[in-house]
Amino acid sequence: MLTTFLRIIKYGFLGFWRNGWLSTVTTIIMLLALLVFEGLIITNIVANTAISSLENKLDISVYFKSETPEDEILRLKKLLEELAETKSVEYISKNEALAIFKEKHQDDSTISAALDELKNNPLLASLNIKANETKNYAVINAYLNQDSFKNYIDLAPYSSDQGLIIERSIKISDTLKKLGLISTIIFASIAVLITFNTIRLAIYANREEISIMRLVGASNIFTRGPYIVEGIIYGIIAGFLSFAVMVLIIYGTSRYVKTFIPEMNLWQYLLSNSIELIGYQLLFGVGLGAFSSFIAVRKYLKI
Repeated sequence: MLTTFLRIIKYGFLGFWRNGWLSTVTTIIMLLALLVFEGLIITNIVANTAISSLENKLDISVYFKSETPEDEILRLKKLLEELAETKSVEYISKNEALAIFKEKHQDDSTISAALDELKNNPLLASLNIKANETKNYAVINAYLNQDSFKNYIDLAPYSSDQGLIIERSIKISDTLKKLGLISTIIFASIAVLITFNTIRLAIYANREEISIMRLVGASNIFTRGPYIVEGIIYGIIAGFLSFAVMVLIIYGTSRYVKTFIPEMNLWQYLLSNSIELIGYQLLFGVGLGAFSSFIAVRKYLKI
């Protein structure tokens, strides 16, 4: 059984080399399909990170008048935390706000000197509010604009433009995913058709050899196996090549992506998930090659 299996693999490799240019073209087309597939995965990761980054930077800041008692501020904080739309509420006192401001501008001597001249803390206590979802900021903003709160808070209005930017980013991301999926299907279909025709031509070119194998009593598996192996070889080679190309692309673009999305280290992501990514490539490539070869063998190799 092992000998038969090894011979099937051997004849599969012989068929791959024998077809020459056809094998090269088939591998290239499958390579393109796998590159689009891997590009879809990477695009999905980058888009999700970018949207998450934008959402994390979005919040509502509520500034309180200087005479507002701390008890009132903490009471409003508790009310906001009880809202279903609220993710978190952070209280920043006047002293904390001043400390943060000084640390941020510690290298600016003019600002430091101006603060030293002031006898009182000019900064206001505040609440930084984050919502569970982008659409919930409008709900929280409406809640804060109640007349009962206007006597002691000075609300920095929520900018709907920020939410609009995120919503547009999500739409762009969804569109890119759909285009990537459609492109993957198109290239995968082309790869299947070309592999199918390559195996069909190989069967036609080896028709005399196949007839002799039948006469000497070769099994169905031994006769059909090499063509299935040939299709799998296309997928394996295309899988490794596509991963190598993607490594080069990510290596060259990672620093530019990090410039726009500081939270996204694409190169580190590749290193951390390289086994998983190459596994996806090989699985997809082998699946395409084996499927198209199997269909061609069933249709044209009647035994």
